[in-house]
Amino acid sequence: MKKVTLFFALLLLFSCSKKLFNEKWTKEKAPSEFKAVFETTKGNFEIYAKREWSPKGVDRLYSLIKNGFYKDMPIFRVVPNFVAQFGIHNDSILNNRWSKFGLDDEPVLVKNDSMTIAFARGGVKSRTTQIFINLKNNNRLDELEYSGVKGFPVVAKVTKGVENVLKFYNKYGDKLGFRQDSIQKYGNKFIKKNYPEVDFIYKATILK
Repeated sequence: MKKVTLFFALLLLFSCSKKLFNEKWTKEKAPSEFKAVFETTKGNFEIYAKREWSPKGVDRLYSLIKNGFYKDMPIFRVVPNFVAQFGIHNDSILNNRWSKFGLDDEPVLVKNDSMTIAFARGGVKSRTTQIFINLKNNNRLDELEYSGVKGFPVVAKVTKGVENVLKFYNKYGDKLGFRQDSIQKYGNKFIKKNYPEVDFIYKATILK
């Protein structure tokens, strides 16, 4: 009886995960340009993305937004006068699935100016789901070399709602940047219990 129950539990888990992730999404191509809106606890902000800036990066951003990845998500790392970062889902299985499809590296074609957006990365083919918004001109990120990669390719820009982005709670600074393993393991419960002021993204939607 226990084996039967376990089988159906695994079957249900696989079925639910399949609805949240499909490998074909990792190969989805974005249009030449698109706009999207992010709804957050501090109000909305809109972005504009252009595929020629970073084709693989913009493809991934488009697919993540289109397929509902950025939902009920903490903006866990807000470093004053530097960056606001997010991209760890509450579902660890979903994080793990996307993480297996790191993007090929690309050159920086657009400067990391204030309100531009780039994928976080820590080595070769390590861009997956985490992105950051530059809160000032961070042009040193155009040339920064680390673990075999150079710079952070810009994939989009915030075009509306800049004032809302600048309201994201930043008193925790980089504390949660060093606790990503705990966020991955325990999800939003960990954030809300230990860092209750963190702002959240309710959802992100492609604009027609």
